[in-house]
Amino acid sequence: MIKKNIALATGLLLMGSTASFAQSLADAKKAIDAEQFQKATSMLKTLVANQPKEGDNYFNLGKVYLLTEDIDSARAAFTNGTTAAPKNALNFVGLGQADLIENNATNAKTNFDKALQLGAKNYQTYLAIGRAYIDQKNVDYAQALPNLQKSDELDAKDKDPETFLALADFYAQQRKNTEAYPMYLRALDINPNLYRANVQIGKMYKDAFAFAEAETEIKKVIEADPNYGPAYRELAEAQMQWSFADPKNGAAKKAEALANMKKYLDLTDKSFDSRLRYAQFLVYAGDFATLESEVATLNAPDPKNPKTFVVARMRGYSAIENKNYEQGIKFMNELFGRTQDASRIIGSDYLYLGKAQLATGQDSLAVINITKGVELDSTKVEELAAVGLKYFTDKNFPKAAQVYNKVVKLNSKNPSLAMAYYYLGTSNYVSSKGQDMELLKSADSAFVKLLELAPEYEAAQLYRARTYRLMDDAKEPKGIAVPQFEKYIQMVTVDKPEKAATPANQKGLVEAYNYIGALLSATDKEKAKEYFNKTLAIDPQNALATDNLKFLAGPAPKKAPIKK
Repeated sequence: MIKKNIALATGLLLMGSTASFAQSLADAKKAIDAEQFQKATSMLKTLVANQPKEGDNYFNLGKVYLLTEDIDSARAAFTNGTTAAPKNALNFVGLGQADLIENNATNAKTNFDKALQLGAKNYQTYLAIGRAYIDQKNVDYAQALPNLQKSDELDAKDKDPETFLALADFYAQQRKNTEAYPMYLRALDINPNLYRANVQIGKMYKDAFAFAEAETEIKKVIEADPNYGPAYRELAEAQMQWSFADPKNGAAKKAEALANMKKYLDLTDKSFDSRLRYAQFLVYAGDFATLESEVATLNAPDPKNPKTFVVARMRGYSAIENKNYEQGIKFMNELFGRTQDASRIIGSDYLYLGKAQLATGQDSLAVINITKGVELDSTKVEELAAVGLKYFTDKNFPKAAQVYNKVVKLNSKNPSLAMAYYYLGTSNYVSSKGQDMELLKSADSAFVKLLELAPEYEAAQLYRARTYRLMDDAKEPKGIAVPQFEKYIQMVTVDKPEKAATPANQKGLVEAYNYIGALLSATDKEKAKEYFNKTLAIDPQNALATDNLKFLAGPAPKKAPIKK
């Protein structure tokens, strides 16, 4: 009797353990879906230790590592799975997905073929392969679809909603919403609590800029399960994008977005990865004050984790955005000092370092780094133009010319940079001191380009006329600037007569009339008088015009002597 009782108790204990392990795997999958990756990893490691022959445990552990971009750990988990459970096909799929992430399609196919040799009759094998092709940056839709369709075909009896979820994602990622939407609904018909489907529908609306509909769909999930973290994350991202699209309500939506993203963080296990995602969202939101305090304590469990590079970058960016320039330079120099990550340096890294150097008076270094940044990302050429403007404002025209010359060379086809040609031309004009012909020619070239981009910009034409005047022979002027001044006069008195009344153009017209009048004085006195009188119509006290008119009038006739 005692032996029977012991046997019965042992049997019940084993049954309970098996049920507990099974439930624990389900819980681990639930934690993965809730993006509680640290919790899921801990649970799956325990499962692997307690059930070393269960291949699905290794597969799900590897999947968590893939989701957190720890490829080496993922490979180790999948490889251990193939050894512990050689007949389990999924770990070969996992290895194939790791190959795809590392852009090795040949090895991936080899591993997928091994998986199909073991599990060609199991829909989950095809589902996992299809997922592998779409759950990566370089999506291979052509390879994904037949595998997902085969999964659907083999799952005729069980109808796993994950098959329809995967097919829906396949279409949604291609913006084929008409095909994706019914697939999400089919998944929800099988499992109404598959909240991921509702969240993905909301994401689909967000990607189509239907923000109100996205918000409504995602809030359904929060009402059903207030603790489902991914819903808050997707809601936050939709609201943040909405805030940019609707400036009128932007501040309110941005506040909601930040609150919901914080809620998402609180509902995860606050692991390094979830905190990193929160920090990256703060960058997107432009909340650098919160970001600086967040990344100050954000450290990867493993110092060699490649994501520490991203953290270092955010520390530098946030310090610089918050005007802690010296600290920002320190962080950015540490970033550049990570030789193992040299290939990950991007244009904005140089731009931020240059911005901090400019603010701390290290102008020469700033120009070097901002130039490098623009070379890597020409859309940021305005950052270099800002350096040029600083030199121009400080009246350091030679330096301004050097910088603006780089600006126009790096992005000569950008119409928004028209003013760069103005500052380049003007800087060369002033730097020439009226004597350096090469600088004057460079100035003229800049004004020509400016007038191509902005044909009605009369200030450019006026400076072009001035440039020609300086290039003329000072002792025996040939009047090469006359056509340029005449063009300026045409622009402000005929083409756009309303411009003639502005103070700048009143001054410019006086300059043009006096120049042309002075040149005509020797050849056409009457015409010269006309121009000087035009000057006096604008500026009655103009000394140059007055004196020239007196000269052109000739000496006053002498009075006859009075006879006594």
